[in-house]
Amino acid sequence: KMILDTHQDLPLVSIDRGKMEQVFLNLLDNAVKFSSPGGLITIRVFLENGFIRVDFKDTGMGIEEEHLPRIFERFYRVDKGRSRDLGGTGLGLSIVKHIVQAHRGRVSVESEVGKGSVFSVFLPIGL
Repeated sequence: KMILDTHQDLPLVSIDRGKMEQVFLNLLDNAVKFSSPGGLITIRVFLENGFIRVDFKDTGMGIEEEHLPRIFERFYRVDKGRSRDLGGTGLGLSIVKHIVQAHRGRVSVESEVGKGSVFSVFLPIGL
């Protein structure tokens, strides 16, 4: 199940549409891959402190705290066996980070084992 929660009247942001599609598809794909069957994925878009914030929240397995500082590094995989089974190379989140930074934004993650993860993209408002 998936929920999209977006607010009307959000200000414009200047983005490369193709690159940002790559970011959002990667985060959505990860949420689907690492969620348990019957899980819930919520995408929430809202304004926060001069940024458009886009959250990708899942009710999946979560990520152990020790892995969170390295999750956006190239080739870093939390669960190497499962990532390999699902086709992961360990590059997706690194690419996400670099694209978002090229847009003068940032990306973050919060996670709790057994409860899921929230990946957040912050994009500065304005053209």
